[in-house]
Amino acid sequence: MGASLTALLGAMLAASALCTPHASAAEVDVAIVFAVDVSASINPATADLQREGHAAAISSPEVVAAITRNSNGCISVTYVEWASSGHARSVVPWTSVCGLKDAQAVASIIRKEGDRGLECEQTCATSISFAIDLGSMLLDSYVGSAASKIIDISANGTNNDGLPVKVSRRRALAKGYTINAIAIPEMIRSVVYDLTEYFDDNVIGGPRAFVIAPSTTSDYAAALRRKLVTEISASIRP
Repeated sequence: MGASLTALLGAMLAASALCTPHASAAEVDVAIVFAVDVSASINPATADLQREGHAAAISSPEVVAAITRNSNGCISVTYVEWASSGHARSVVPWTSVCGLKDAQAVASIIRKEGDRGLECEQTCATSISFAIDLGSMLLDSYVGSAASKIIDISANGTNNDGLPVKVSRRRALAKGYTINAIAIPEMIRSVVYDLTEYFDDNVIGGPRAFVIAPSTTSDYAAALRRKLVTEISASIRP
């Protein structure tokens, strides 16, 4: 598992090196891995929700203002898609966001290159443990200095593939990383399935860790924006 994950990360970094819109700054206030679920349960509508939600959030006035208020005035982000263990794709490599222009460049790549919900169909499981391990290795690979390092999980289901999720969480937390999550609302027989308790008990952890569970899909983008503002503002130094 460790060797294959390292090889996968190396391949992802090599493939993404040519498309970096802005090289990562030497020092940022926070480094964030956007780890986005593209498993079989992610249909085109849900894929659009995640893709557009992340693009809109990172380039929103509220998030850009939170970034510029920080001591360094820069964050660094990477956007990676995941499904079953070993299934991952880099959409945005490590990229500095120091203002609106950078944020819009990242948003443009996410909108253009992000998952459309047509790749996995019925073949991809949901390995949140793999997403955490991948996010942890991406944070390990970050060459700059960040006041805080966060893995942001976006998913609509529980871990059903790969390692037990608590094992991967424990390893990430041991490195000082924070794991936050946003639970995509899922309708099961007209009842909203709330993943908050599962994410709270099994997925999130670290300094100021939290999970957000929008009550409706229409609130996903706004909830993600609030989540990013909270994460970025938490690293503001007096």
